[in-house]
Amino acid sequence: MQSTLTKTARFLATVIFPVLVFSSNAKALEPLDRIAVVVNDDVITGKELEEKIGYYENQIRLSNGSISDMDSLRKQVLERMIRDRIQLQQAAQLGIQIDDISLNRMIDAMAKKNDLSLSELRATLAQEGIDFGDFRTQTREELIIQELQKRMVADKVNVTSQEVKQFLDSNVQQGNSGTEFHLLHLLIATPENAAPEDIQRAQNKINDLYQQIEQGADFKQIAIRESDGSNALNGGDLGTRKANELPELFLEAVNDLEPGDVSKPIRSASGFHLLKLVDSNVQREMITQTHARHILIKTSADITNDDARDKLLELRQRISDGEDFADLANEFSDDPGSKIMGGDLGWASPGSFVQAFETVMSALEDGELSEPFKSQFGWHLMQVLERREVDIAKTTMEAKAMQAIRARKIDEELRLWIRKIRDEAYIEYIDASLNPDIAQP
Repeated sequence: MQSTLTKTARFLATVIFPVLVFSSNAKALEPLDRIAVVVNDDVITGKELEEKIGYYENQIRLSNGSISDMDSLRKQVLERMIRDRIQLQQAAQLGIQIDDISLNRMIDAMAKKNDLSLSELRATLAQEGIDFGDFRTQTREELIIQELQKRMVADKVNVTSQEVKQFLDSNVQQGNSGTEFHLLHLLIATPENAAPEDIQRAQNKINDLYQQIEQGADFKQIAIRESDGSNALNGGDLGTRKANELPELFLEAVNDLEPGDVSKPIRSASGFHLLKLVDSNVQREMITQTHARHILIKTSADITNDDARDKLLELRQRISDGEDFADLANEFSDDPGSKIMGGDLGWASPGSFVQAFETVMSALEDGELSEPFKSQFGWHLMQVLERREVDIAKTTMEAKAMQAIRARKIDEELRLWIRKIRDEAYIEYIDASLNPDIAQP
């Protein structure tokens, strides 16, 4: 029983909740169901809004959270529904569709990721009063929105080699390329072409919220109530992210924070931000690199295995008698890549060479000469020069830099694009109490 409950809670927290965040339920209107908001040529009904609010209220409580302001929750949920409805409208205009095969694969993957069978998924949904057909519809809509965002934003983002270099230089200088941060985020947004009074109003608000938090107010509750960020309904929780996945502005703000600290207000093109550092840790991946050199004698129709081995035994004795390894490698080695370097193979990480070579290399002490040994390439005489411990997190960073920069740029561009299509849409609040621009008594 405990196992089933654990599976249910984990599934609700990691799958159902994120999917429903973006849903825009298109059920037929029931008689007497009022229209709450007009979104271009579509509507959001009061029933749809109340159902979605009820769902979020339940999810927040399931995650041991609390709701101190239902009006703020209603505002956040409605704004999310409006943005999703606009995106689904744009997707329809572009002919973006998700077929049943793709949808079935995604739902099956969701279940497997959370250690659930398809029947257990259906049972979990039923326990929470969620119709499986509605869940399929909502999942399909989320996939449609993802495809739209890919076409309109992600596919248009480019990363230059100069950006990669600057990224790597910045991370090395700050010494935190392997650091992970668990952050809470609060955003007070400003319009794209903000007037000075808009900026001042947002700055005054962020300063006031910062003071409230400094005086002991709960960051998550304020984020749920006030934040314009996409994670507001999760209390502004961004989860754990590597340093290279954070905007440089955020990285600079949290670099000197201790867990529990809140940054001073910072400004970006999107508005004003507050960040709370929940936790951080440095990730290192240490390996032992070996610096070795070798002489290779290849076998052929004219050179047998015995001939190659005997030649290397002779060279080994000459080295032991004082002759220079590099000179002999340059003269006798059949490895064209290393012979001109005196047989030097440079610094090598585990897995760089074939297994026979690796086995002998790992058994040698620094400075020790091996006995002649055979690999698939021929016969070798090897000497290990030295070893060192290396944090490959820094060296692998270059391979990951392009992907990290791209993800960061997509996140920034996506936020601006969503704001743009939201500003361009026709929104009419039939229920005036839902209009965020009208001060409520």
